[in-house]
Amino acid sequence: MSDVRVADVIRRHAAARPDAVAIRHGERELSYRELDDRSNRLAQALLAHGVGAGARVAYLDRSSPEVVELLFAAGKLGAVLVPLNWRLAEPELRAVLADSGAPLLIAGPAFRETAERVRPRELIVVGDQYERWLAAHDPRDPGGRGEPGDVIVQMYTSGTTGVPKGVLTTHANLAVAAHTSTFWAFDDRSVSFTPLPMFHIGGIGWTYCGLWHGATTVIASEFDPVRVLDILERQRVTNAVLVPTMLRMLTAVPGAAERDFSALRSIAYGAAPITTTVLKASLRTFDCRLFGLYGLTESTGSVIVLEPADHDREDLLRSAGRPYPWVELKIVDPESLGAVPARSVGEVWLRGPNVTPGYFNRPADTAAALTPDGWLRTGDGGYVDENGYLFLTDRIKDMIVSGGENVYPVEIEEALSQHADVADVAVIGVPDAHWGEAVKALVVPRAGARPVPEELIAFARRRLAGYKLPRSVEFVDELPRTPSGKVLKRELRERYASLTLYQN
Repeated sequence: MSDVRVADVIRRHAAARPDAVAIRHGERELSYRELDDRSNRLAQALLAHGVGAGARVAYLDRSSPEVVELLFAAGKLGAVLVPLNWRLAEPELRAVLADSGAPLLIAGPAFRETAERVRPRELIVVGDQYERWLAAHDPRDPGGRGEPGDVIVQMYTSGTTGVPKGVLTTHANLAVAAHTSTFWAFDDRSVSFTPLPMFHIGGIGWTYCGLWHGATTVIASEFDPVRVLDILERQRVTNAVLVPTMLRMLTAVPGAAERDFSALRSIAYGAAPITTTVLKASLRTFDCRLFGLYGLTESTGSVIVLEPADHDREDLLRSAGRPYPWVELKIVDPESLGAVPARSVGEVWLRGPNVTPGYFNRPADTAAALTPDGWLRTGDGGYVDENGYLFLTDRIKDMIVSGGENVYPVEIEEALSQHADVADVAVIGVPDAHWGEAVKALVVPRAGARPVPEELIAFARRRLAGYKLPRSVEFVDELPRTPSGKVLKRELRERYASLTLYQN
């Protein structure tokens, strides 16, 4: 692995390819020279505000070039970027900001009022104030570089299982992530695209991969399917990262498959389970190499990959893939902590140079997630087949135990998603006096479709064992999701558990 620190990346390309476009955001472009210059000015401005090595600087906005400037400025100072989830409620933002201890918050103009109400110690708003702030400082590089183990980014987990925790990401962690991109056909001629939010490893990690290579990275603040298709086609995007929900929406746009996506080398997808139906539609629409990625914030993104050739095998389309050469994987019984044999379900454990050193100021949580010998307990359930392919079954806590049988929601979701009238589906367990838990399916119908529960259950019966079948089906307009596309099953379980208890 290369021993390149974050600030090295911008310095190298600003010297070698100063006029190449580094970032494109709407109509705005920044060359590598401009990005280096602006991050130097920002670093000097931060120093003047007392931000030094180890200090946190928070960022609240949708994706924009300023977060990239802040990443490199932090690298030149030894500071730590804390990108905040702009979708959080104000009390949640206030708690995360307080947890980080950041003395300064940089916010986009659309979040000025929110930023003021969460009461940061000091606030700079992007726009005229931010530009005056940068202009008041000269573009002298502070010269910092940091050590491989120094923290450079602190991302807060989505909170699907509880209170968000600050995941520590080091220079070395990001270097591994950037090295991984060579497997996805990245080079200095790439035009890379991400619509993923920058408070998520998929957004900031993918952006860093493009910059690592000296490529052009196109970032989108919002996901609009038609606009994204326009960007992919007209800007001749070569490499893109998307979540399954986005792929489903893109492939549903009328005429999508008739567009010219011939520049596309690869699309990486991940962050949430994908159905076979969406995978096949993506292959038809984009006709490029697909990489299925599995990873976590705690693993600095992708650690398991389903290679393009694997997508030609029907039996592997439900697999997450196999680990990269530098990643160790094992399946462990969550109770005994012993390894289990092939095809036995347990908890997915990972070890490698990409794994976080822990959570910010949370020694107990760190000890619970990381074993003394470096294994990361992911909380995901799954099994490995005889050829080393990982198959995810669900979060360990999402498993349903009905009548003493273990039921994995992902199997039922996969079966129901193949029905022509199903646009989206989530399966949860709800309290049941007889069975302990009963399987409940929450279905988003396709536009104009009017499926009935009995029809969907009969459809699933032809594909699943009887004990796995939904005992109830409810139709909903949408499913609650995290910004990375994961269904918030904890929220659904809480909602429907209370309704079930009330009805009983």
